[in-house]
Amino acid sequence: MQMLCQIDTPDYASWKTAFDDDFEERMQAGLSQLQIWRDADHGSTVLVLFKVNDRKRAEAWISKEQGFGGAMTCTFLETA
Repeated sequence: MQMLCQIDTPDYASWKTAFDDDFEERMQAGLSQLQIWRDADHGSTVLVLFKVNDRKRAEAWISKEQGFGGAMTCTFLETA
């Protein structure tokens, strides 16, 4: 299973530094980063594709991240 998250951040550089620093926390949530994209027209929009090893832990991670107040939406995906 994969998960695609769209994150809206007013300061990409600060967000990316914090994101990189949280690597171990995402790993403990059963998430492996597969790809990061930045919107070519709106640099404040970031898309991150994760491999999900444990959906319940991933959902807990989403709830915690959304609690910081930033705009983030995540969709769980299965290969069709």
